[in-house]
Amino acid sequence: MKNIFIYLTFFLMSCGIAQAQKITLESGSLDAIKSEKAFNIAYDYSEVSVGKFKSEDDYINKKVTDYNAKEPGRGDQWKESWLSDRDARYKVSFEKLMNKYLEGEGVSISDENTEAKYTFILKTTFIEPGFNIHITRKPAMVDVLLQLVETANPNKVLCEIKSIKNPGNSFGGYDYDTGVRIQEAYAKCGKELAKFLVKKAF
Repeated sequence: MKNIFIYLTFFLMSCGIAQAQKITLESGSLDAIKSEKAFNIAYDYSEVSVGKFKSEDDYINKKVTDYNAKEPGRGDQWKESWLSDRDARYKVSFEKLMNKYLEGEGVSISDENTEAKYTFILKTTFIEPGFNIHITRKPAMVDVLLQLVETANPNKVLCEIKSIKNPGNSFGGYDYDTGVRIQEAYAKCGKELAKFLVKKAF
């Protein structure tokens, strides 16, 4: 009975988060890409706030200091893991789900498509790491701004799409690793942005 209650609580919490998720075309138009099939993609973490911290640097410095105080070197290892997750987890999960939902249109997005006419820039603006301490949990969440630019002229922004409150958690509650929770948030983000592009552009 206890397990049923836990799963029900988790399900209802997930439904509430999903309803809060939102994607909007903030500016510009997607008309230019209707006939394109390959896109380059780049990632920008230069202006990210994390949890209650206004800047990612402040968050990282606090975590490093706290962890190193408990165990010398632990904070430095944590920082290395936090930063490496961008390429090892977030990027991989985002592109995997985005391409999964774009493949039906014959469209691909990859940072290896450097010769593509257009580039998407995924600017992460907010990360909520969340937590899972067995008896209670808070899902991760990411907010992003997806910019469409000309590859040859990245200063020319053709459109901007905002995607907020993308939730990240693992069904069953086995997301004790912060990187796993955030990774799932990027996967959800990739899925929903792909569906938005299919509906609005392709």
